[in-house]
Amino acid sequence: MPVAAARALERGRAAFRGRAASHILPRARLGGPMPWVIAIMVALTVLAAGGAIAMANLAAQARSDLSGGVTIQIVEADPVLRDAQARRTLAALDTLDIVQARRLVPEAELEALIEPWLGGGVRSEAVPLPALIDVNLAGTADARALAELRAALGPVAPDARVDAQAQWLGPVFDAISALRWLALGLIALLAFTSAAAVWLAARNALNANRGTIEVVHLLGGTDGQIARIFQRSAVIDAGLGGAVGLVLGAVGLSVLGAQFAALESGMVAGGGLDFGDWLLLALVPVAGAAIALLTARMTVMASLGKMP
Repeated sequence: MPVAAARALERGRAAFRGRAASHILPRARLGGPMPWVIAIMVALTVLAAGGAIAMANLAAQARSDLSGGVTIQIVEADPVLRDAQARRTLAALDTLDIVQARRLVPEAELEALIEPWLGGGVRSEAVPLPALIDVNLAGTADARALAELRAALGPVAPDARVDAQAQWLGPVFDAISALRWLALGLIALLAFTSAAAVWLAARNALNANRGTIEVVHLLGGTDGQIARIFQRSAVIDAGLGGAVGLVLGAVGLSVLGAQFAALESGMVAGGGLDFGDWLLLALVPVAGAAIALLTARMTVMASLGKMP
């Protein structure tokens, strides 16, 4: 009798192993809201993560391009004196080893820069424009390099103002950093929301199948075997929803990227996504499935532990 009972118990437990276990607590995976909720969460996460990566790329590219950039302004109302100081400045820059390249910005280009604010037809006679010289240093435009430039230009161009180009974009970099942290906070919030959705779905499934679970317990099924049933269902739902969400998020990022590319701005162009970035975004559904798996297991195990 003990041998027969042991065999019966083993046969009862065998039904809870492998793919057959998924049919003990049947549910229509695509009929419920779970895959679509996860799809929405993954799509939003991909958009937020893609935006954060693009902003990080943009900031890194801008800092790299402007690290050695210096702007020299000759602020003098008299055009004759201004031109003379500009020529002396160019000659002095040619003698400095730290200067890699320099360019005197044409007056027509300066007028085009201020035209959006002052309107067309602006001439230097009406609005005195400073002489502008773009300088590229061999190294970084740090405080030491700026001090050397000011010391060299002081005697020949007393009205010269030397500024690092990266300093002008300091507020822009701060805004980009704030947006990146906001995107990371949104990703964390979406991950928490996804875990809460899985937790709620698992609790509802447990309550709906409580009678069946009690029978499974009587037949010798363990909490771990029952938990694997819910884990498998949660991973499948998360995988289906994650795939759909990844496609939606990728389409959204592509549309946004095309819109920004149409601006034809050099700075914005540095914020694109490369192949490695897309591979990183492809891991978002994998992370979503892992969250669903762990949440489902912890929820089911905690609930089963409270059952008599």
